[in-house]
Amino acid sequence: MLYLYLKALHIIFVVTWFAGLFYMPRLFIYNTEANDKPEVAKTALQEQFTIMMKRLWFGITWPSAILTLILGLTVMVKSGYHKVLFQPEGNWLLLKLIFVLFLYIYFFLEHRIFLQQSKGIFRYTSQQLRIWNEIATIFLVAIVMLVVVKQNMSVIWGLAGLILFIIVLMSAIKIYKLMRKS
Repeated sequence: MLYLYLKALHIIFVVTWFAGLFYMPRLFIYNTEANDKPEVAKTALQEQFTIMMKRLWFGITWPSAILTLILGLTVMVKSGYHKVLFQPEGNWLLLKLIFVLFLYIYFFLEHRIFLQQSKGIFRYTSQQLRIWNEIATIFLVAIVMLVVVKQNMSVIWGLAGLILFIIVLMSAIKIYKLMRKS
């Protein structure tokens, strides 16, 4: 019974972590685009966005990332999946954990962008940040598919589907950019 509560809490903190991962780049975009406003508006907007970013990042995203990791490892051990991690029936979990590792790298890179923007350093255009914003979506799709489908998923078809999803996502970003220009 405790296992189910831990698993539920893990899922809840995954959701709140992703909420932060999805919304933070939007704030980066708005903060970056505020640079194009008149000085008074720019200052007011960037002060507000910085407050919003700090609250989101340290109040929701960081705690959720830590609790996701702790609860995820606990659930893995309590379920016994750690015993089959390097067995054929655990290949899905190993692949999922590789995606999770890359997701944490993405998270730390997002933290770096947050620190830069908090200091008034803008290294990326709003278009680059829009693309950055979709990377978390790619990780979410890959991880959820692996968790739900498990070993029934073909690695080749899974990767092909993920690549197709990425192509569609990037095409949507390009179309949106064209629509914004017109």
